[in-house]
Amino acid sequence: MLTRQLGQTPLNVTAIGLGTMPLTMTGAPDVASAKDVIQCFVAGGGQLIDCANVYTEHPATVGENEQLVAAALDEWNCASSPVIATKGGLRRTLSGWELDTSPAWLQQSCDASRQALATDTIQLYQLHAPDPEGDIREAVTAMCELQQQGKIRYLGLCNVDCDQIAAAQEVATITTVQNALHPRRKKAIKQGVVEYCQAAGISFIAHSPVGGYHQYKTLHQDPVLLKLAEDYDTTPASLSLAWLLALGVIPIPGARRRASVEASLASLAIQLSADTIETMNQLEDW
Repeated sequence: MLTRQLGQTPLNVTAIGLGTMPLTMTGAPDVASAKDVIQCFVAGGGQLIDCANVYTEHPATVGENEQLVAAALDEWNCASSPVIATKGGLRRTLSGWELDTSPAWLQQSCDASRQALATDTIQLYQLHAPDPEGDIREAVTAMCELQQQGKIRYLGLCNVDCDQIAAAQEVATITTVQNALHPRRKKAIKQGVVEYCQAAGISFIAHSPVGGYHQYKTLHQDPVLLKLAEDYDTTPASLSLAWLLALGVIPIPGARRRASVEASLASLAIQLSADTIETMNQLEDW
């Protein structure tokens, strides 16, 4: 199975991870089915699970996404544990998500996530989003303190540009960067973030790799991708994952069903031709 080194750490993970956001948001399956999705991923050899404390519909249930992951893995009792990545830096409110990258909130959120995940040390802790009005170095310094306290092992950033990554690197070793990326959403490529990460030895994790929460149906019905997918007897979603794998990044498709997990992992075996890759490289963004 294709694997990737996680940043410059000794950890190696499957080149496709699992995004758990759909398991506790609107349209989520029942708890037993959600656990089955996670267990199917691990049983299939998956080694990277991405979650977040705020993947929930109500402030009163913050942490349920992490609790679900912990419960599913505890029941599975697998011989080898996957790398669990979670995030801090947002608050869940009745109206949605709000930024809070203050050191105090990151400390509080990290402690709550450790409890939800039933672990002393979170393997990969990611800043969910930078404060556009603040200095990212302040938040990353707070994460460094969590690392020094043994509460987190490695640091990651989400939804950042090159300047923000560079600023963060002034105070910490950054292991991962997680931004949106799929064949019709190439901002991370056009702004040089993917190239920057690869040059710096930072793993680029692609969230929303098959369209994300709002664009999955649109991507799945894209006529160009449908035509290309026919050549490989696959779907636009699996084709998109294969394209991302060819770029050397780590896509983390979400899933609500076991079949979706199995299809994502099967994408590891798809070998795209150079012509197909170039055609997808040239697709216009939506």
